[in-house]
Amino acid sequence: MTGKIKLDENDVLVVIDVQKDFCAGGSLAVQNADAIVAPINSLMSKFDNVVISQDWHPVGHKSFYTSHEDKNPFEVTTMPYGEQILWPEHCIAGTTGADFHSELDTSKAKAIIRKGTNTQIDSYSTFFENDRKTPTGMAGYLRQNGFKRIFLSGIATEYCVGFSATDGIEEGFDVYVITDATASFDNEDYEPMHKRWDECGVTKVTMDELSS
Repeated sequence: MTGKIKLDENDVLVVIDVQKDFCAGGSLAVQNADAIVAPINSLMSKFDNVVISQDWHPVGHKSFYTSHEDKNPFEVTTMPYGEQILWPEHCIAGTTGADFHSELDTSKAKAIIRKGTNTQIDSYSTFFENDRKTPTGMAGYLRQNGFKRIFLSGIATEYCVGFSATDGIEEGFDVYVITDATASFDNEDYEPMHKRWDECGVTKVTMDELSS
């Protein structure tokens, strides 16, 4: 993009899954995740409205490889709703790993949307569980508060940020991903998601392009 994007009261910053298990030392650590915490805190000062999402899995969640016999981390299995990557146990409700990063400023959050709470269904998007039918409540909250444009940040490009962006478009919002406030598992594997964003109308921006 060229020029500055002027933010207003109809805009919302969505901070996705900045939790200990996705950061350094966590059970499913994402490279550079810790490095985006300070930028996200800085971004919050530009927005009147902030929403945070939080992975919140029950013990024995079916997306964990430990919930399946003879399976290994990152194998793919078939669930009733389709293919599922089997993850190491992470963000179990009530555990330290599910807590937000200790340096993340959550004081400006007007809502926290928890996802992945159904033992049988994983959830990448902040809008829907992976069955693509069960809503998290995010879309309803945004509509009820009159938000038009959503600006996404957090963890991680290939999954939770990526699918939140495409679902946000499908739900009728104008979606922007703040690329320098988003962490990725792999610096090459995120390219397919970027292509998907381009095809459906997601806008990629940097922090410097936002003006409060």
